[in-house]
Amino acid sequence: MPLMTLKVLLPFEVFAEEVQVARMVVETAHGAFGLLPQRLDCVASLVPGIFSFESETQGEVFLALDEGVLVKTGPNVVISVRHALRGTDLAHLRDAVEQEFLSLDEQQQAVRAAMAKLETGFMRRFASLRERSA
Repeated sequence: MPLMTLKVLLPFEVFAEEVQVARMVVETAHGAFGLLPQRLDCVASLVPGIFSFESETQGEVFLALDEGVLVKTGPNVVISVRHALRGTDLAHLRDAVEQEFLSLDEQQQAVRAAMAKLETGFMRRFASLRERSA
């Protein structure tokens, strides 16, 4: 039976690289779906949640993933996310997703709002300087 190769990428490192993966289950905005080696190539947008895969050497493994993207080409599956955690306790991972990943989104929204205010203030001051010089 053919198997898959899985690579989980973070912005600055390879989080996991697994071989001999028999199946995976990912969460998207439209619900969870499974991947088997014979599945057609696909791309999926991932939401923060629990990702599971089964390998011949480790059995079933659970990862908590932040939002990202999954690309399956042939037997290779590459997942690119901002944050990831590995764990054996499924309840702990679910709590980590809710606390860490979703709170990071709130922090990033606050930073974006602050940057927008700074940019707006800069543009107003620039426009007023331009009006004075004219």
